[in-house]
Amino acid sequence: MIRVVVADDEALVRSGLRMILEATGDITVVGEACDGAGAIGAVTRLAPDVILIDIRMPGMDGLTAAAEIGRLPDPPKVIMLTTFDLDEYVHLALRAGAVGFLLKDTPPRDFASAVRTVAAGSAMLSPTVTKRLISSFVEKGPSRADVARRRLAVLTYRERQVMRALAQGLSNAEIGRRLSMSEATVKAHVSHSLAKLGLANRVQAAILAHDADPLPLEST
Repeated sequence: MIRVVVADDEALVRSGLRMILEATGDITVVGEACDGAGAIGAVTRLAPDVILIDIRMPGMDGLTAAAEIGRLPDPPKVIMLTTFDLDEYVHLALRAGAVGFLLKDTPPRDFASAVRTVAAGSAMLSPTVTKRLISSFVEKGPSRADVARRRLAVLTYRERQVMRALAQGLSNAEIGRRLSMSEATVKAHVSHSLAKLGLANRVQAAILAHDADPLPLEST
């Protein structure tokens, strides 16, 4: 059972998310909070696997709370929620340690899918922001590209192929179809690459690979 805390200043949103998630049978909402301080307290008391936390809340906001939660021992995976599809919020959320970012108008089934995805150790971004985030997260320059290529030089040929596909915003299933490998093999390549590169999640890897564009497949 995946244990979740929901933090949002609107009671209706909290109750709606609880209803959506607990209808799945494999997710339980163990606590709620209406502000950032409450979210930190709930995480400390309840040790959830995942926290869904609104970016904009009174008092301590979700971004500040996410950063504090990330410094706790064995912190939960953080999914940020917002009604605003704005790049600056995505960037700030990722810097605060979030591994997921969803708009509140996301279809109900996708909330449960996101919780399962991040609980399993992968990153999850709303499909409406993923590709734009990768292309606009940082301004690229020759020196940044050179640094990225040097970092990626530790990867094998297949791992670089997967990184190149990640930079295009493809899912594991899409990468598998493109490269004629199973989804499990793609996941293994991503995990090995993250370990080699010292990265926390696939979003960071995709951004690094995008920085290196064009990413050479041969050894450098």
